[in-house]
Amino acid sequence: MKFNIALLAGDGIGPEVIEQAVKVSDAVAKKFGHEITWKPALTGAAAIDAVGEPYPDETHDVCAASDAVLFGAIGHPRFDNDPSAKVRPEQGLLKMRKKLGLFANVRPTFTFPSLIDKSPLKRERIEGTDLVFLRELTGGIYFGEKGRRDEGETAYDNCVYTRAEVRRLAKKGFELAMKRSKKLCCVDKANVLETSRLWRETVQAMEKDYPEVEVSYEFVDAVAMRLVQWPNSYDVLITENLFGDILTDEASVISGSMGLMPSASMGSDIALFEPIHGSYPQATGLNIANPLATVLSAAMMFETAFNLPEEGAAIREVVNKSLAEGIVTEDLANGEKAYGTQEVGDWLAANI
Repeated sequence: MKFNIALLAGDGIGPEVIEQAVKVSDAVAKKFGHEITWKPALTGAAAIDAVGEPYPDETHDVCAASDAVLFGAIGHPRFDNDPSAKVRPEQGLLKMRKKLGLFANVRPTFTFPSLIDKSPLKRERIEGTDLVFLRELTGGIYFGEKGRRDEGETAYDNCVYTRAEVRRLAKKGFELAMKRSKKLCCVDKANVLETSRLWRETVQAMEKDYPEVEVSYEFVDAVAMRLVQWPNSYDVLITENLFGDILTDEASVISGSMGLMPSASMGSDIALFEPIHGSYPQATGLNIANPLATVLSAAMMFETAFNLPEEGAAIREVVNKSLAEGIVTEDLANGEKAYGTQEVGDWLAANI
């Protein structure tokens, strides 16, 4: 098979970890007889510096014409430290999600047997954890009307959802639950927020279409607590944009490192795959960034976008092997020998 893949390296450690994912993807493609054409494009601070826009039209055209998008990370301290900046890297991410129609963020959380004691949570609490969040990505407070009034003394951010937005995200949640353990949790704040009440009544109306799925409804604060107490009690969770942003970062530490978790952002026509971590500017160019989350995002790409489970399994197998044999970057070395970002990527590709 032949694939055209948009390659958005972004900022900070993005280019370094993307390079390793490309190595591994090319090795898998060679092993299984596929051909990948990579289509590099600018985004984030790198795009602002080059053309003054964090998600240029040229980049959108590349993404829209591709079979999938592999994305690194965006963000730079000079924007983080300047509240008055009119153009920000993160605006490019929101624009990209909206223009590509990437409405469902899929974030798995699972544990690795060889790393389970690196988690800040006790072994007995996290063993067997294998859950997936589906976060709505193009609605809610991030995209609602926002601004200042009273000469800048009052700020507001409106949270708005339509029933159609909730339904299409929930449909993916139900479908995923049917492929897993047939358990679905709708996370909301229906005791306070009108948007949450719309979420709850919409999902309740869909239950009849999926009679085999056991559906629960929990307030976001209760889920935040249970995620660190009994994470393995969850399987598939669906929620709105802001709640999902917070809860998925909380869930990511269960595995022991944010440098291990992949994600996908799905639309009707295209999907984007990226690590859950940020641009980690302090590590830029030091060859210490953990590339495994980006490599596992490439595994998700083969499995989800291209329906090639064997190729994805080959990547997961070699990642597990690297962890078991200690071929890891300094964040996972635990006083033992640490390997550089490039070395880990080379080892993974060679072992595939």
